[in-house]
Amino acid sequence: MSIYDILQHVIYIPHSEVHQGELILDEGEISISPGCFIDLTGSVSIGEYTMVGEGTRILTHDHFHYGREPLLLLQKRIGVKWQDKKIGRDVWLHSCIVLYQVTEIPDGTVIGIGSVLTRNPEVPYGIYGGNPAKRIGERVDSDMGVSSGI
Repeated sequence: MSIYDILQHVIYIPHSEVHQGELILDEGEISISPGCFIDLTGSVSIGEYTMVGEGTRILTHDHFHYGREPLLLLQKRIGVKWQDKKIGRDVWLHSCIVLYQVTEIPDGTVIGIGSVLTRNPEVPYGIYGGNPAKRIGERVDSDMGVSSGI
């Protein structure tokens, strides 16, 4: 299955009446699993050597939560808020959720299984886990020349 076949199944634009973004892929190797979802209400840029694991959800929109008006009616009246996302190179999104609040994921970042990323990671090559995701380590060179975790 080619990446273009996979993309037909993982990309969705739930609020195209508000805004329609685009998927921007760097040249080079990128792995996107068939079981992930990429919301393109805003645009998503993905760097080379990045892996997007099955179950990962990248969300580029959120709903307004003003007052006591029913949220669905509020959405119909004023739409949703959206933003673009930039995912660096050599990133591993391992069955996690990247929420609307996140705008950029630095190069080399790893987000662990089941994690919910609610803010931008602080530094490149950090390892994040949990809900909400917190920095739990960093990628460092081992004696064998292989990247390792905590």
